[in-house]
Amino acid sequence: MVLPIIHTVQISFLSLLFFTFLLHTTISYTPLTKLLYFLLTTHLHFFLLFSLCTLISIYYNYHTRPHRVFLLNYTCYKPPLHRKCSYKISESYVLRNVHLVEKSIDFMRNIYLKSGLGDETYGPPFIFEDDDDNNNNNTNNVPTLKSANQEAREGVFSSIDALLGKTLIDPRSIDLVIVTCGGFSPSPSLSSLVVNRYNLRSDVKTYNLSGMGCSSGVLSIDFAARVLRGSRKVQNALVVITESITLNWYHGENRSMLVTNCIFRVGCAAAIISNNPKLFKRAKMELIHSLRTHHGADDSSYRAAIQEEDEKGITGISLTKDLVRVAGVNLHQHIKILAPRVLPLTQITNYIYSIIMSTILPQSKFKPVVPDFTTAFQHMCIHTGGKAVIEQVSRVLKLSDEVTEAAKMTLNRFGNTSSSLVFYELAYFEAQKGKVKKGDKMWMIAFGTGFKVGSLVWKWIQDSTQDYDNPWTDCIHNYPLKVW
Repeated sequence: MVLPIIHTVQISFLSLLFFTFLLHTTISYTPLTKLLYFLLTTHLHFFLLFSLCTLISIYYNYHTRPHRVFLLNYTCYKPPLHRKCSYKISESYVLRNVHLVEKSIDFMRNIYLKSGLGDETYGPPFIFEDDDDNNNNNTNNVPTLKSANQEAREGVFSSIDALLGKTLIDPRSIDLVIVTCGGFSPSPSLSSLVVNRYNLRSDVKTYNLSGMGCSSGVLSIDFAARVLRGSRKVQNALVVITESITLNWYHGENRSMLVTNCIFRVGCAAAIISNNPKLFKRAKMELIHSLRTHHGADDSSYRAAIQEEDEKGITGISLTKDLVRVAGVNLHQHIKILAPRVLPLTQITNYIYSIIMSTILPQSKFKPVVPDFTTAFQHMCIHTGGKAVIEQVSRVLKLSDEVTEAAKMTLNRFGNTSSSLVFYELAYFEAQKGKVKKGDKMWMIAFGTGFKVGSLVWKWIQDSTQDYDNPWTDCIHNYPLKVW
């Protein structure tokens, strides 16, 4: 906190020196400045009034400017070992599911083998329930509300417990709770569940988000930041990012809906976002930019990923063949807004020049260049929606394999954990000692149903350190994989 104060004093002194020099040089040329100088030097009451107005302006500006918002810390849920969902376990569950026909099983097997997922991902509880257990009424391991609640509670409680333990934040000091879960919205809500479990204050503000897909993790952080920046009080926000895939398991024959069974896996993350200056030195990163764009006005974007019933009335989430194209088009629209805010001037100039030339000479070889985002960010957490999505983002932004490494390895190790996926990528960077340095900038970008694109730009406050609960701790030595 001392360093920002010193910088503020230095800037104030230089500003005062500049305006003094400006007043001195213009005083003999402008009648208005002559009059102002005359009044300030000969009329004491005018001088006092002018000084008072200046002080009030400075005070008002200081107390109404947005608070700095930062990530104090975060955790990623790592399920127990007996929940590992290898290819063998997945195939075993599918084969004993009486609702799936042979054609559907063959299709899922083919998708799984091409998905980029490894054998270390984690599945929901209902897959591992024993049909031979006399106390188990869940015949054929059918997903139920009970197993969906179990999946949600395990991830949410484990993440928050670990987070509160390493931040030493008193639950009673939490002012804002945001819980996001795209496909599971029980009553009472998951945010109410958190309030009840941790005995939070009665005046805590809670928000429960749903239906926003894989982008909701990024968007919920943006939401928390906007609330904290707009508040005149020092506050702490608890953001819980989870997904329950239990009730979204699909056992019909629609291929676009069967894909979700193959790529989505269990995951959850929790984070403390704060605007408390006293906690700044302990924080990991400061949020310096955020952007969210909504492309739902376009029908193809709106229907690219949608929950609906198939021909037999079975509910599932359809990931259409148009999804990858839609992601690429809307990513283009998103970065057009983001680029001027984050890119260095040279990149912006080259980009504008290429647009002008391609407009003036449409028949020429001039085409709008793609800005080099690696000049703005040292690290990127790219949406891990699937192998095809990662490759599409890589093509659109012209990213190297090294830049997309974290996304690919996270997909392999944890699968598509939906809204929490960018935090598993963040943990991947932190697990590599010395990878992230103080002052580095990190870009998180995610896509969601609707169609939404969200970006967070962070600046590291200190060198990253591998926390004891990092989900990569026991396996980082095996990565990156040579073949993906």
